Amino acid sequence: MAKKNIFTDSFGTPYFLKRFIIFILGIVSYRRFNGFNKLKITGTENLVDLPDSNVLFVSNHQTYFADVAAMYHAFCAVNNGYLNTIKNPIYLLNPRVDFYYVAAEETMNKGILPKIFKIAGAVTVKRTWRAEGKNVNRMVDLGEIDNIMKALDNGWVATFPQGTTAAFAQGRKGTAKLIKNQRPIVIPIKINGFRRAFDKKGLRVKVTGVKPTMEFKKPLDIDYDKENAQQILHKIMIAIEQTEDFNLLHTYDEELKSKKSEQPNP
Repeated sequence: MAKKNIFTDSFGTPYFLKRFIIFILGIVSYRRFNGFNKLKITGTENLVDLPDSNVLFVSNHQTYFADVAAMYHAFCAVNNGYLNTIKNPIYLLNPRVDFYYVAAEETMNKGILPKIFKIAGAVTVKRTWRAEGKNVNRMVDLGEIDNIMKALDNGWVATFPQGTTAAFAQGRKGTAKLIKNQRPIVIPIKINGFRRAFDKKGLRVKVTGVKPTMEFKKPLDIDYDKENAQQILHKIMIAIEQTEDFNLLHTYDEELKSKKSEQPNP
């Protein structure tokens, strides 16, 4: 592992600039998570004793930016001793600057705000199966993989194995292959309610009074010597509750809610 630079992050961005951007974005987004809607965070006790590097968070995905913004709030709060709460935004004065997240390149290059988010810690990749709304089939850029590994060597990284905000989409093997090679500590994150509370980009509050949830689970138990990428991916998809079994359960729950709403009041 390369020695960390005390002035810049893994990609040469000055820490003072990252701190400023994270602070501003945190202040702007704070009322979205502790005002208009109340974000419920659980499981951050699983983050307390983690090392400062080679930790990979795998999460389902519901909006382009609100999911990541909520993670920043949670990580900054934990960095300052606040567990399972973001009630005191003073934590934004001392953010976790060595946190990175994997994002689609085309998403981060559209508009000024995404470019600002990018400076905060995005590691951009080109989707191998989808681009500009069309199906594609292209090779993985090894340079992008190197960038993710560089980020892991120097900090925490969040990735979305489904590569889309669509619920119950299939997981992509690329994440599992990276895990197999890099052998990080893998922390699953299960989020819910973001799709209902925010628009698809996660920039506009769509509905107020929603209680989005973000659950940090215990590290995955992975046998790196015996388990292959497909087995690792299956474990991830179960942990973030995005397998077909969870889809069927979700559909059943929605049907029950619909039937109850149709019943006349006594």
